[in-house]
Amino acid sequence: MEIWINPACSKCRTAQSMLDEAGAGYTVRRYLEDPPTAAELDEVLRRLGLQPWDIARTGEPAATELGLASWPRTPAEWDRWVEALVAQPILIQRPIITADDGTTVVGRTPESVRSVLPPA
Repeated sequence: MEIWINPACSKCRTAQSMLDEAGAGYTVRRYLEDPPTAAELDEVLRRLGLQPWDIARTGEPAATELGLASWPRTPAEWDRWVEALVAQPILIQRPIITADDGTTVVGRTPESVRSVLPPA
């Protein structure tokens, strides 16, 4: 299992605590220091069943600077969005957890974190 985190994020810390409490083995990726490649982000989005704009943190100052809120949300703009998220990883929603079976969730709720835990 892998979890993409920003250590300053309370949702990330909560998700890690839940994984720890469940005894789940996982690796931590501090995605601000080790940003995903476009191919990695494409794969995570495919697993999530989401579009890049669905995981974009549009309230971040970097999003405002880019004018992200006004960008078209169409298949033709997919690469533009992915490139922006890769270039400014602070814009990626967190935490993102990928279980060993490939199941991937945005772990912002306890329910989503529990959904990737191995059976007890």
